[in-house]
Amino acid sequence: MRSGVIAQKVGMTRVFTDGGEHVPVTVLRLANCQVLGHRTKDKNGYAALQLGAGTRRTNTVGKAMRGHFAVAKVEPKRKLAEFRVDEKEMIPVGAEITADHFVVGQFVDVTGTSIGKGFAGGMKRWNFGGLRASHGVSVSHRSIGSTGGRQDPGKTFKNKKMPGHMGVDRVTTLNLKVVQTDVERGLILVEGAVPGAKGGWITMRDAVKKSLPKDAPKPGKFRLPDGGPAEEPGPTSPKLEQEGA
Repeated sequence: MRSGVIAQKVGMTRVFTDGGEHVPVTVLRLANCQVLGHRTKDKNGYAALQLGAGTRRTNTVGKAMRGHFAVAKVEPKRKLAEFRVDEKEMIPVGAEITADHFVVGQFVDVTGTSIGKGFAGGMKRWNFGGLRASHGVSVSHRSIGSTGGRQDPGKTFKNKKMPGHMGVDRVTTLNLKVVQTDVERGLILVEGAVPGAKGGWITMRDAVKKSLPKDAPKPGKFRLPDGGPAEEPGPTSPKLEQEGA
């Protein structure tokens, strides 16, 4: 099990195949995604990597976190996340994971926070059908109808689908295909939509319901800190062909 990455959603566009067909893609950017620490079974009871991405002003970081970043010899990060990995799949602390960590054609699972919609009714929130458009119904066409409470059981059960706050939920989209990668710009293009708004942060890792390609690098593709030897670059991806002027 390899490590995932923390990325930032740039937006959506499309790319064209050799046959002229267009593929809708979401552009994800690796914003200096570095390893901050290791979690080991001997010390923590499980094996994982702690990653950080983005940048943050030092004066907005607490003293404890400044010390944590100083130990890893990295700049303060905007977002932190842990990824469970096998102990043999550890990546050195301070290493920066590059876009060719994922190979073209593989499937990934993407987790993000959905866009907030505020207070929403049952039809928008739960896809209810609403009441009849005529024949006796007036004013309450978009109401949810009965909630099931009567003398027996005399209450409405918990978790009943009703109007309420919609969005701002943790959503995971499974089996998105990697279409292209750009190592120089740190971009990963995945087919389809990704949860969240533009500029939002997401986590991405190998799909759990699909097999990992044989040419996927292990433990991953990364650059070592302090100008050390970098990992061998993977095969170059096709040049990005985006729509628009």
